[in-house]
Amino acid sequence: MSLNWITPAKRLQALPPYVFARLDELKARAREQGLDLIDLGMGNPDGATPQPVVEAAIRALQNPANHGYPPFEGTASFRRTITDWYQRRYGVELDPSSEALPLLGSKEGLTHLAIAYINPGDLVLVPSPAYPAHFRGPVIAGGEVYSLILKPENDWLIDLGAIPDEVAQRAKILYFNYPSNPTAATAPREFFEEIVAFARKHEIMLVHDLCYAELAFDGYQPTSLLEISGAKEIGVEFHTMSKTYNMAGWRVGFVVGNRHIIQGLRTLKTNLDYGIFAALQSAAETALKLPDVYLQEVQERYRLRRDFLIDGLASLGWNVPKTKATMYLWVPCPFGVGSTDFALSVLQQTGVVVTPGNAFGVAGEGYVRISLIADCDRLATALQRFKQANIRYQSEALVASSE
Repeated sequence: MSLNWITPAKRLQALPPYVFARLDELKARAREQGLDLIDLGMGNPDGATPQPVVEAAIRALQNPANHGYPPFEGTASFRRTITDWYQRRYGVELDPSSEALPLLGSKEGLTHLAIAYINPGDLVLVPSPAYPAHFRGPVIAGGEVYSLILKPENDWLIDLGAIPDEVAQRAKILYFNYPSNPTAATAPREFFEEIVAFARKHEIMLVHDLCYAELAFDGYQPTSLLEISGAKEIGVEFHTMSKTYNMAGWRVGFVVGNRHIIQGLRTLKTNLDYGIFAALQSAAETALKLPDVYLQEVQERYRLRRDFLIDGLASLGWNVPKTKATMYLWVPCPFGVGSTDFALSVLQQTGVVVTPGNAFGVAGEGYVRISLIADCDRLATALQRFKQANIRYQSEALVASSE
């Protein structure tokens, strides 16, 4: 019996293939062939979750009070811990009863926010390149995505002045993310002030993704959107436990900011899930209360890897700027080679996995993202494989001179 009549909804048909899922297939095939993969593709932190967090989870698991449905809006204790963390980190005062909402990871919240607020045909401003949930969520909701093309000559910052007035007047939401995935770009406080003024002028909801708040180096301190006067009137900010605390598989995140925006997301979620297992919320509380020395150790680990890999790539012809934050390097492909072709070639020749830049939108073409999720010994092996396979950077000028 033919099942051709069973077809996905148009919202799914509108989505391009998810590159990370495709990478998983290729990685599985490579492993079957016996390749020793060095996976620097996904932003999946290596190493264990901090022991105090694990121990807190064990204690919470043993408490029968945590075995039932949790409150839809998260436990009062976790919400208070979130708002205390914001006060401590950014000097931002939040009401834990209405301005903080735990999530099943920030990706879930970012996508569901789009479903909660975007009607078919609504215009949504999204940078390109960007974290895929920033543009896939609006597409699933039926929105019209207007790509804000980011450029290296502008330090990968959104050029607000280049947005046509008619586009700004139509726009309902603007997603953005600094420190940035995938480019690792950072934005000065002045940029946040400008984007708040822009959004207030055009009555645009701001959605800021602050997933890399603590992965900052060399004295740099990222800015929270909510530090900016007037931002809480028009925006929300997302955060995750995945990166800093090695809790990617635990699926815990949260959103803070405007109470009315958060209430809309909460209303949707009450129809979709029952929130986070209370024992995991207890563990996440412990993570947010870890002493600063833990964060300093994490920052130093990624700083050492950043410096090691940038130096190693320089020996192969790449000039990668020293990043101030995140766990990524944004690396140009050799001249004339597309990002997918380059990533596949690197995987096939060396067993090193990198992510093609076009996974992050059209403006990501010509780059690959390399995650700093392996220790320096493994990074050294990856670099040695690059040398053996003669994988080097070639610019247009170098190619022209060689001819």
